[in-house]
Amino acid sequence: MRLDKLLAHYGYGSRKDVKTLLKQKTVFVNGEQVKEAKYHVNPEVDVVEVNGDIIRYKEFIYYVLHKPSGYISATVDDREETVIDLLPIREQQIYEPFPVGRLDKDTEGLLLITNDGKLAHALTSPRREVPKKYYAHIDGRVSESDVKAFSDGVTLDDGYKTKPAQLEILTSGAISEIELTITEGKFHQVKRMFEAVDKKVIYLKRIQMGDIILDDSLPLGAIRDLTEKELKYCEQIIGEKES
Repeated sequence: MRLDKLLAHYGYGSRKDVKTLLKQKTVFVNGEQVKEAKYHVNPEVDVVEVNGDIIRYKEFIYYVLHKPSGYISATVDDREETVIDLLPIREQQIYEPFPVGRLDKDTEGLLLITNDGKLAHALTSPRREVPKKYYAHIDGRVSESDVKAFSDGVTLDDGYKTKPAQLEILTSGAISEIELTITEGKFHQVKRMFEAVDKKVIYLKRIQMGDIILDDSLPLGAIRDLTEKELKYCEQIIGEKES
């Protein structure tokens, strides 16, 4: 990669701005001062420094975001705050990240943020049936009949019958606590599934997507890098061929 392209990518201005920066003798590659914009570097191997700051090159970013309520799952919006607004500005400018799938504005929990289009497609493709687990508070007593109904698939308000889902009752009462695992992602699906059995979701949080799990220790609005184990899972998902 040309040095000026690398520096422009990392937010040091346009190619013209970078040329000015190089003339100021503040750019070093492997400890040697470089002034030529067309100088070629291997960003994964060479150590590039600008004003004493080392550039840590990576093509893709992979973050788990603990999404708070009140943010929409989009990259930009004229009226609403988006989940991307929760990332550092420099990360937004350099990598142009986006959310994988969506969570409703009032839903909390795990949201994967990346700029890897192949991974996003693999995780959200209906044919992959990647499991997504939710924790919820339900207005109404959830019973074993609901467990059976969800296991068989329920018919939504538009006539669509859902794929089998695993419903686990944590507590049952006037307000019930449940965990629900589904393998598809229809619009407002969890809420509509409970409406189909005459109940209402009053709090919803996604806690798992495939092998990626939301940490109890990750505060609302915070992000973390994927672990090595989670990255290997993502590589496996990308490598699988759809039938």
